[in-house]
Amino acid sequence: MLTGYGYVGLFLIATILFTLTMVLIPIALRLIKIVPSKPSPAKSDTFECGMPTIGKAWVQFNFRYYFYALVFLALDVLAIFLYPWAAGFRQLGWGGFIAALVFIFVIIVGYIYAWKKKVLEWK
Repeated sequence: MLTGYGYVGLFLIATILFTLTMVLIPIALRLIKIVPSKPSPAKSDTFECGMPTIGKAWVQFNFRYYFYALVFLALDVLAIFLYPWAAGFRQLGWGGFIAALVFIFVIIVGYIYAWKKKVLEWK
């Protein structure tokens, strides 16, 4: 029983060490002058797509982009959760089948709500 927690602890230690290493490597390389540091106004300038910025740098996007992204995310979550269910369908029995139907029902209710709110219409 303790070995299961030991693996979790070892994984957490490895994760913390990896994170600290990735943060400290650039700092150490800059201190020993391997990474050059020559700041200039050209390097600090805003850069986008190889073209200089024309007009205001802050542009407000249409909120419908965010709704489409959320609907796409819901579809991805549906696919991610239903794939393991489909792979182990025979072992899950009726309980797994009913749980999957409830999950699909919740997703369908969300899509109907989005449809009624006219989120899925592009203007």
